[in-house]
Amino acid sequence: MQLSTDRILTTHVGSLPRPAGVADVLLAKERGEATDPAAFDDTMRKAVADAVARQREAGVDVVSDGEMSKIGYATYMKDRLTGFEGDSDRQVSLDQAPYPAFREKMLRLTGPQPFRRPRCTGPVAVADREPLRRDIDRYRAALEGADVTDTFMTAASPGVISAFQPNDYYPTHEAYVRAVGEAMREEYEAIVEAGFVLQVDCPDLAMARHTAFQDLSEDDFLERVELHVDVLNDALRNVPAGSVRMHLCWGNYEGPHDHDIPLAKILGAVMRAKPGAVSFEASNPRHAHEWTVWAEADIPADKVLIPGVIDSTTNFIEHPELVAQRIGTFAAIVGRERVLAGVDCGFGTFAGYGKMDPDICYAKLRALAEGAAIASERLWS
Repeated sequence: MQLSTDRILTTHVGSLPRPAGVADVLLAKERGEATDPAAFDDTMRKAVADAVARQREAGVDVVSDGEMSKIGYATYMKDRLTGFEGDSDRQVSLDQAPYPAFREKMLRLTGPQPFRRPRCTGPVAVADREPLRRDIDRYRAALEGADVTDTFMTAASPGVISAFQPNDYYPTHEAYVRAVGEAMREEYEAIVEAGFVLQVDCPDLAMARHTAFQDLSEDDFLERVELHVDVLNDALRNVPAGSVRMHLCWGNYEGPHDHDIPLAKILGAVMRAKPGAVSFEASNPRHAHEWTVWAEADIPADKVLIPGVIDSTTNFIEHPELVAQRIGTFAAIVGRERVLAGVDCGFGTFAGYGKMDPDICYAKLRALAEGAAIASERLWS
């Protein structure tokens, strides 16, 4: 994992808006329609190459493949693992439940969620290694000749898979999430062996409190967080800490978020997780104030922070000066070398869903790079 040794490096959370043609192919496949494998691969290959090129044009240093081939960051695994089938009902999050008119308005803006969230109905194990292999091959091809500082590829954490895909098979939640962790271990190791930094997406440690696990008491949820960190650490047992980062978030959607569990209550568990870097929300109105929690926390000396210094749910383009100020805040906490400038969450977490304009997303990334340049001049002058 490259660090900010002589300037603040920029990155993001992984998912980028899929072009219309890419989303159409993914949604057709999601509906079970026949798709030509060669045409699918060609579409994704071009999309990944374009995503890498646009990231570099925007000034992003640590790039991803944009998750182009994935229908969603937490549900794609149904095509790679055994044990999942059907669909499951969507729970209304605790913060949005009191506002049915708001939910209807947002549905008109974002469109319906077109992806399936299957249930676990049998033993979980690796079923098909080809999707990951093809993702790696397409990404490598896109990186040829690209002037990038570093690269990363995302994968769902065991906990977020369990949060999106309910368990109907294993006798306990612990047995379920441990089985998922063992099944996902191969993907984590393959990404690192391919030469990419692994980003494990872990919204289960925060967002799931008011979504999938909303029926738990706070104490029971915090116990679950500790369990999920244990499972994640075990799944990463063969991956060096410096080759993996984790993403923490409270849900990539515009909404009240007044039921978000405070960072302070989960930070101890997050710091216990193996990944050497933590990507987290730090700019949206519900979590921007929590820089004070980081300032007061006992952060291990080898942990790198990747604060979100631009929001991922608004089409506002942040002013580079604001970006620079936010970077400076975290550099003062852990030192400039241990900060990468990031984004609160992904810009395209699910294909064909959301309200973010693709061109504005890349304009926001340009503002991120401009703000990082301002901060670098101040921090290294």
